[in-house]
Amino acid sequence: MRTVVTRVSSASVAISGETVGAIERGYLVLLGIGPNDTDAVADKLAEKICNLRVFEDENGKMNRNLEQVGGALLVVSQFTLYADTSSRRPGFTGAAKPDLAVPLYERFLDRCRARGFRVEHGQFGADMQVSSVNDGPVTIWFDTDAK
Repeated sequence: MRTVVTRVSSASVAISGETVGAIERGYLVLLGIGPNDTDAVADKLAEKICNLRVFEDENGKMNRNLEQVGGALLVVSQFTLYADTSSRRPGFTGAAKPDLAVPLYERFLDRCRARGFRVEHGQFGADMQVSSVNDGPVTIWFDTDAK
């Protein structure tokens, strides 16, 4: 899995002009799923993101996690994180097909909810418009395949 996590003061996702998910303080999570990803990978990534400490404490240090600040998550499927950019026109054959990706996307959402977080989301495969007010900005990239 590949994901870009941005600390936000607000974020929303719309489909055909209608807002389908919105949060205030928390994380905007752009989530890409690869063909070798598994339930265990989704579980581990959800745990890492939900416990990520990038909110400032009383000393101005990034030392607080999502729970400690009462934050939420907005998760948007993002197959383009698996783009092959070796040419000018990116290819996306490196992304998982929907029969694998959809259940793993839903599992990731469920694992975050199981930790007690409010989780908003887009619609897998839809043409979405994502808006965010980045806080910091703080943006963290995760790649479960990276060594």
